Amino acid sequence: MLNQIVLVGRIEEIKDEKEGAVVTIAVPQTFKNSDGIYDTNHIEIRIFRNIAKNIKEYCKIGDMIGAKGRLQKLENDDTLNVIAERISFLTSRKDVEE
Repeated sequence: MLNQIVLVGRIEEIKDEKEGAVVTIAVPQTFKNSDGIYDTNHIEIRIFRNIAKNIKEYCKIGDMIGAKGRLQKLENDDTLNVIAERISFLTSRKDVEE
């Protein structure tokens, strides 16, 4: 069995939570819709422990990150969640602006 997901996108929101953080990233689709536009998916990633601490300290809106993790249903929650196991800091807005 394999439960693995890899996402790359720009940070839209960082929400601080008791046990970690929830980061929403914008991930553009690789194909155009019927109007000829690339749609964007907005995906929430749950991050725990030291990874959450680093995200809150070093990342800001607009930074590009890569997330490797798994899909999981959490207790008392019927939705499928993306749980980060590893985060890679790919670029920051500061790097892009220079």
